[in-house]
Amino acid sequence: MVQITKTNIFDPNRNYTLGDPELDLIGTREKLAQWRHRNYGPAYFKLGKKVIYRGADLNAWAEAHRVTPDAV
Repeated sequence: MVQITKTNIFDPNRNYTLGDPELDLIGTREKLAQWRHRNYGPAYFKLGKKVIYRGADLNAWAEAHRVTPDAV
């Protein structure tokens, strides 16, 4: 049996805003905008025109979309 540990891709104690290069791991600015419009993608805060993603939310979203191929 293989032990799988949870790894943080994003710093869970940091907030990320559009334009941060780390967000490119998830998608382009345009893709993130489409997802927000469709109520898809990671959780975010909208403060005026500013969009803020919490690192912990990005990690939770990435973990939920993790694909583990079946072991042979």
